[in-house]
Amino acid sequence: MTGRTTAPLGVGIVGANPTGSWAAATHLPALAQLPEFRVTAVATTKRASAEAAAEAAGARHAFTDAADLAAHPEVDLVVAAIKSPGHAAVVRAALAAGKHVVCEWPMGTSASEAAELTAAAATAGVVHTVVLQGYHSPSANFVKDLLAAGRIGAVSAITLVAAGDPFGGSSIRPELAWSTDPGKGSGLLTIMAGHVLGVLEHLAGELTEVSAVLATLHDELTVLGTGRTVPNRQPGQLAMAGRLACGAVVTVTVHGGHADAPHGFALYIRGTEGTLTITPVQAGMYLHWADWRIELRGNDGAVSEIQVPDHYRRLPSTLPAGPIAHVAGLYRETATAIAEGRTARPDFTIGLRQRRLLDAVTAAAETGMRRQVTAL
Repeated sequence: MTGRTTAPLGVGIVGANPTGSWAAATHLPALAQLPEFRVTAVATTKRASAEAAAEAAGARHAFTDAADLAAHPEVDLVVAAIKSPGHAAVVRAALAAGKHVVCEWPMGTSASEAAELTAAAATAGVVHTVVLQGYHSPSANFVKDLLAAGRIGAVSAITLVAAGDPFGGSSIRPELAWSTDPGKGSGLLTIMAGHVLGVLEHLAGELTEVSAVLATLHDELTVLGTGRTVPNRQPGQLAMAGRLACGAVVTVTVHGGHADAPHGFALYIRGTEGTLTITPVQAGMYLHWADWRIELRGNDGAVSEIQVPDHYRRLPSTLPAGPIAHVAGLYRETATAIAEGRTARPDFTIGLRQRRLLDAVTAAAETGMRRQVTAL
């Protein structure tokens, strides 16, 4: 794999607008806590915002073009943190420059685009990581190990109910109004269900088949605070059933709305020797963001709460709980993979897997028939 392998790695972030961007809210605070990195460059579409972003991030260079950022010699790692329709162009620019790349989820706007990016990244020989940050949740990794060790015996059934806000309600925030077009690749199915299913497969293995119902309950959405409406073609509710490779049955509900603080999630994992009940420690947190409260009920009826051991928390204690910490975990994994010359996890192949899983869910909902999940 190419690229400099000594810290600190120079990071160039495309989409680091200091006002209201996801990069400013999560990526920059995460990187600020990690000595393996320094933010050397930022890019936005306008010179003024690029310069403001550079000043806010302490970066020396500001660009309005992703290719110029990727080509700069002080950039070792390019981050695609703009709206999903622009992810592919940023990734292509990074790969053309031979730079390592982190791509926000969803990776491209379709499975075919994700496949193209995955193949190109493999050819380029760089480390590539997709921001499915649930893979770096200490709680999720602890539960994954519990299941692998047989703590509840063989897994037989999983039930997951999760909030899909801010997608799926009768109104939408102004900054998300662009996402009502399915062709833009961002919505309840791709964002919320994508993260939920990513965590589920990380815990318990791959889904091999799915059945699904998707519902679009609102043909028009009110754009909050503006008095205008926009047409909507995105599903806002998902009910899915499936089977894991191990034979266990899975049911998943992702319900949409527009609450500022959604109720979160409830996850039940039943095994032959007990059941895990998992809920968020903090209210209003998503599955892939939250610290988890984990309760074990044995077949004898005994109930105990299980704490996540400290050694699963490998990041600075100054990182706040939630998405910043999990994004920081992804960056640390990326830095380690670069230093060791290995593949990072989750890489683009996992991003492509999630894209194909979502395609299977969509096809199952459209046809009313069970669908096999296409292997890579």
